[in-house]
Amino acid sequence: MDAVKQLVASQLKENAPKIVIGDSVRVNVKIREGERERIQAFEGTVIARNNSGVCETFTVRRVSHGVGIERVFPLHSPNVDSVETIRRGRVRRGKLYYLRDRVGKAAKVKEKI
Repeated sequence: MDAVKQLVASQLKENAPKIVIGDSVRVNVKIREGERERIQAFEGTVIARNNSGVCETFTVRRVSHGVGIERVFPLHSPNVDSVETIRRGRVRRGKLYYLRDRVGKAAKVKEKI
């Protein structure tokens, strides 16, 4: 059992970002195209966090050209280069799935002061 714990501990990032539900974040993801590798930014609102430990994930939602896009990112993945918090959100829920039904200004999250 100790070997499993050591393997899990080696996969965890020491400087894992502090992500809170409702935050607007910019996630820089490594994209491989053939032999080349580049970094692509995905910016949106964190609407969910799931699990814990190595398999912890967070969901980021944004609206692009009138279409809602959600991506699920593993927190400790080597493909997630960095996560920058743009602004803090003030919410009273653990999951913000209700934002999927909202359009325009109603889909905004108030900023934490």
